[in-house]
Amino acid sequence: MVGAPRRLSLPEVPRAEVPVIVRQLFDQTSSTYTYLLADEVTRDAVLIDPVFEQHARDAALVRELGLRLRYTLDTHCHADHVTGAWLMRKAFGSHIGLSPVYGACAIDLPLVPTAAGGRPIRFGDQALEVRATPGHTDGCVSFVSADHTHAFTGDALLVRGTGRTDFQQGSAERLFRSIHDELFTLPDACVVHPAHDYQGRTSSTIGEERRFNPRIGGDAREEDFVGTMTNLALPHPKLMELAVPANLRAGEPLDGKAPTPPSWGPLVTTYAGILEVAPEWVASARQALTVLDVRASNELHGELGHLADARSIPLGELRLRIAEVPRDRPVVVVCQTGKRSALGTQILAQAGYQAANLAGGMLAWRQLGLPTTCA
Repeated sequence: MVGAPRRLSLPEVPRAEVPVIVRQLFDQTSSTYTYLLADEVTRDAVLIDPVFEQHARDAALVRELGLRLRYTLDTHCHADHVTGAWLMRKAFGSHIGLSPVYGACAIDLPLVPTAAGGRPIRFGDQALEVRATPGHTDGCVSFVSADHTHAFTGDALLVRGTGRTDFQQGSAERLFRSIHDELFTLPDACVVHPAHDYQGRTSSTIGEERRFNPRIGGDAREEDFVGTMTNLALPHPKLMELAVPANLRAGEPLDGKAPTPPSWGPLVTTYAGILEVAPEWVASARQALTVLDVRASNELHGELGHLADARSIPLGELRLRIAEVPRDRPVVVVCQTGKRSALGTQILAQAGYQAANLAGGMLAWRQLGLPTTCA
C-alpha cells in the first residue's frame, strides 16, 4: 500500500563554483532521456526522468561513480513510460519530486516553482531552479542550473520540436507562453537537455531553438503554434493507460514489490550491463556452481594459479565449444582480471545460461587469500 507523502523542506546552502557531473542515459523503447547530475566534490546527486525498466543500469552508474542519490525528479507525469523513482527510493533512500498539480501519492518533494516561492533543489554545492512549463501536461516543470548553463526541459521544449498538447490537460496556448516566458528568456548558450528525441539528437541550445525550432522559433506567433499543435493528429501513446496511473504512484507496482533479480546468488549488474558476483561468495558456494576459466591454457599454471576443478575453455574457443558448458548449475566465468571473463559471461548469457563474471578475476581472488592450485 502506498504510504502518505513525506513533506520535505530544502535547506538553503551557499552555492560555490564547483564542477558538476552530467550524464545522459537513453531508453530505446520509449526514446526517453534520463539525466544523472552530481556535485563532483560532495558526490551528492539527482536523477531526472528515470525509466522503470532501466533501474539496474542507472543504479549501477550511481554506485560505480560513488554518488549519494539525494533526489529523483520527474519533469511531469509521463504517458509513455513508467518512472523509476520508487525503485530508486527503495535502493538509495532518495526523495521523490513531482509537481503537486497531479495530486500524486508517495511524493516526498512537491516541486513548487522557484518563482512561486519554492526553494531551489540543492545537491552539494549545486542547485536547480524549478520552472513551471505547463502545456504538454498541466503539471510540467523544467529544471535550470543556478548558473543558467543547463536546462532540463522535459517534454516542453525538444530539439527542433515541442511536446504534444492533446491530453492530460494539455494546452498549446499555455505551452507557447511557458516556452517563451520561462525558457526562451535563458541565455543563448544555455544547453537544452530534452526528455525525448526520436531521431538521435541529444541536445541543443536556447539560442538555436529560439531561432530554428520549426514550431515555435523565429517569428512564430501564438496562433501559428496553436494551429500547428491542433493539427498534428498523433496517435495516443500505447502505454498511456498503464503509465499514467503507475506514475501517479511514483512508479510503485500495485503489489508493492520490486522486480525479482536472479535468485541464485548475490549478483550485481554493472553499468556495462554485466552480471558480477563477489569472489568471497563464490568461494563459499563452489559446490553449487560451475566455474569456467577462459584464460589461455598456459595461464592456468602461472603465478595466479586457478580454481580447483574449474573447467577450462579459452575465450577464443568458447562460442564453438559452448555445448561443453553444463546447464544444470549457474556458471561463474573467470579470467585474470575480470575483463575477458566479462565477454565470456555475455556469450553464455546470450546462449541462455545463468552466468556471472567473477568480479576482479583471479587477481582479486588471490588478493583475498582464497585457495588456488597450480597443478
